[in-house]
Amino acid sequence: MKTLKFKLYEHKRNRHLKRMINTAGVIYNHCIALHKRYYRMWGKHLSCAKLQSHIAKLRKRNRLWQSLGSQAVQDICQRIEKAYQLFFKHNKKGVRPPGFKKVRKYKSFTLKQAGYKFLGGNRVKLGNRVYQFWKSREIEGKIKTLTIKRTALGELFMVVVVDNELKPEIKSTTGKVAGFDFGLKTFLTCSDGSTIDSPEFLKQSLNAIKKASRSHSKKLKRSNNRERARKNLVRKHEDVCNRRSDWLWKLAHELTDKFDILCFETLNLKGMQRLWGRKISDLAFGEFLQILEWVAKKNNKQVIFVDKWYPSSKTCSHCGHILEKLDLSVRQWRCPSCNSVNGRDENAARNIQMVGALTIGLGDVRLATPAIAV
Repeated sequence: MKTLKFKLYEHKRNRHLKRMINTAGVIYNHCIALHKRYYRMWGKHLSCAKLQSHIAKLRKRNRLWQSLGSQAVQDICQRIEKAYQLFFKHNKKGVRPPGFKKVRKYKSFTLKQAGYKFLGGNRVKLGNRVYQFWKSREIEGKIKTLTIKRTALGELFMVVVVDNELKPEIKSTTGKVAGFDFGLKTFLTCSDGSTIDSPEFLKQSLNAIKKASRSHSKKLKRSNNRERARKNLVRKHEDVCNRRSDWLWKLAHELTDKFDILCFETLNLKGMQRLWGRKISDLAFGEFLQILEWVAKKNNKQVIFVDKWYPSSKTCSHCGHILEKLDLSVRQWRCPSCNSVNGRDENAARNIQMVGALTIGLGDVRLATPAIAV
């Protein structure tokens, strides 16, 4: 599956799509209310099939609901069912059941086989109206779903999921294997000694975001000034997200062009988030790994993940000696066995490289534990 995202042209007819998104929010809240009422009366979970059948009957008597396609209504029921299944499976981990949402904050609706038609060029027919979008790339493959999304600024995007087998691009192979260690001071430390620093876009824009947030909180509720201040605050956050995403994509392409096999340590992101909070969100380790895996698969490269319990920082990369304890404040240490001086991050990156090479049969590493190939 491949996901393509296109922005719709600003036009007064877009109000019809926004009205459809609001209608989807109304139906969603009605379905949540039915779930809660059914459980209070019968003590059972309301199945998706029963809910869809009931909503279809109600839809025949409600003209507003008929403005939204039948498949979009079915998709809303399926979203709720999926959320409840996740709740039943992970409720002991703190996952909450789906709840009510504000209609004006509801984001999207999805169409599957019907309700849309591409007319060629950059035009698409949704319902009885034709809309234009910024066609940044060709839509190749069989279209599975089409989703209309509304951002916090009120802009509309069209997200198209196509069934298109990913064909690896023909890339020159370098034959190089590299290990990488994530850090708070340096974003990545490579096993060849090079380091990559994160621009920390949130930190750069934090003063502007605080100023915009204070301005928004001082405005009178439900006033036009407050709405303008809210949009200004949203623009600040979107600018941070877009700049960070652009940098991560460029970095992923740079690394896959330079190395054939990239080895990383599995991260406990939730634990790191509890310890360092906003810093981890700004560095976006998880988002970078998702992007890197996709780019590596596209370019026919390989990403290896080493077990998070492997003592990469405490193991000497020269002789294999393992320290009993190593505080996080210690950035450099001398091996008591071979007297070599090891930089904490560079030493960890070399160990991760050796374990990754052992995993795919390219070398031998002392005291290595298995890794997970992706």
